[in-house]
Amino acid sequence: MLTSKQRSEFRAQANDLETTLMVGKEGVTENVIAEADRLLTARELIKGKVLESALMSAREVSDAICEATGADGVSCVGSKFVIYRYSEKCQEERNATGRAKRKETPKSKQDPVRKGIHARRQAEKKVKEQRNAYFKEKAIERAIERDREKQLRNEK
Repeated sequence: MLTSKQRSEFRAQANDLETTLMVGKEGVTENVIAEADRLLTARELIKGKVLESALMSAREVSDAICEATGADGVSCVGSKFVIYRYSEKCQEERNATGRAKRKETPKSKQDPVRKGIHARRQAEKKVKEQRNAYFKEKAIERAIERDREKQLRNEK
């Protein structure tokens, strides 16, 4: 299962890819699955297209190929789809050429959305407390001022 960051990264990489897998009117056949498996082993990330004569949508084709090959669907736009599957062969090539190694994505213990909501609530609470302290101080000053005025009136 891909995270949203990985999926967006693969979508960006897929923009430059050529369409290498075509699905015709026969739909997802053994040959299409075999070709997809071969391409995934060689490249990890492939872009496919569903022809107009096919009776299936790009999402259906992508799901069927992903289920048969153990890949993950990255995106489906119009009649095109992108799928990804990790390949040891590609990783060995990257390691041999010194390119970046596959990094495990860190898993945060806290939900970033909840963390942001919590931070905003804390900031609002702090502002509210400052405002209340200011008005409390002003109210005390005003009460002291009224008492002084009262005392001055009583002395006269």
